[in-house]
Amino acid sequence: MITRHILPAARFALSQFRAVCLTGPRQSGKTTLAKQLFAHKPYVNFENPATEFEATQHPQKFLRQYPSGAVLDEVQRVPHIFRYLHEILDGNRERGQFLLTGSNNFLLQEQVSQSLAGRAGYLTLLPLSYREIKKVGKPRTDLTSLLFNGGYPEIWAESLSASEWLNSYVQTYVQRDVRLLRNITNLAAFTKFVYLTATYAGQMLNRDDLARTTGVDTKTVLAWLGLLESSYLIHLLQPWHNNMNKRIIKSPKVYFYDTGLLCRLLGITRPSSIARHAAYGAIFENWIVSEVKKNAFNEGRVEPLYYFRDNVGNEVDLVWERDGDILGMEIKSGSKFNPTMLKGLNFWRRNQPAAKGILIHTGSVSQPLEGPITLVPWTEVENL
Repeated sequence: MITRHILPAARFALSQFRAVCLTGPRQSGKTTLAKQLFAHKPYVNFENPATEFEATQHPQKFLRQYPSGAVLDEVQRVPHIFRYLHEILDGNRERGQFLLTGSNNFLLQEQVSQSLAGRAGYLTLLPLSYREIKKVGKPRTDLTSLLFNGGYPEIWAESLSASEWLNSYVQTYVQRDVRLLRNITNLAAFTKFVYLTATYAGQMLNRDDLARTTGVDTKTVLAWLGLLESSYLIHLLQPWHNNMNKRIIKSPKVYFYDTGLLCRLLGITRPSSIARHAAYGAIFENWIVSEVKKNAFNEGRVEPLYYFRDNVGNEVDLVWERDGDILGMEIKSGSKFNPTMLKGLNFWRRNQPAAKGILIHTGSVSQPLEGPITLVPWTEVENL
């Protein structure tokens, strides 16, 4: 079993709340983690049709079977059950009674905010981080293999072919499960939309252009983007706002949570092709941004990340704030330092003199650069 970095944060949340909601994409390891945390409690899977039917028909009677709590897996399938959970949790103030999991963030978060506010904690489990993959003890931890294989636990735990596994993932979850959430009938257009979205990875999202290329209206594209977000396939990075508001770009940038899935959608069939691919820089940037998000989620933190870009092209790939400190990160797929790599960070820091900067690259060198800017190799992403 792969030890997940989120484990301490999950145990702490269970000691603080009467219930904890664990969300994340399909096959990210939620069920395995839930069973590990609640090894002494019953496990209920609402993907079982008989179980879903029983809970739908008689929710109050169904929950009475679990007076000491349980793992309720894929609980968004029975949304009405939250009202009865509300009653149970109000009648028993014991911490850590129920662990709820779900692979649709919108549906689960909506029910939690309506029925379990103040009673349930909230955690997100993404596919394996670089730190977790290193502990698996498997080969294929060079950069291109990491980008190509992605982080879904089953691939690493069983040394599976990432290409075959992810091909099945696209067919099973992306083309079937995700579209059924909104009853999308035009499968051809939706599939085309998913593949086209991959070409925007690491770039500013032009929704009108995406709609025109897909052959649907912009309103439909907005709905489908929300669907990919709530299913943890993509996340949108919003622009960073400061005293330069009039000059900054307002469009978000799109990133995939898993670069293995991204490579599959871009048609990359083997690791050796990545470094020669036109999207190599975008794939590497995508991996770094998602690793930073994984590190935060695994420690139970929800910290907004941003990017900076003005109307003349000055850009910083990643910006975040913590405890009053501001950090900017530039991500470069080159392995050797070139002073021109600092152009965006230096421009941005003129208006943020107290901010620190990181230039992360595919090489192995770590060294201080100009002022409070540090050159960092990609292998240090686990510490960011």
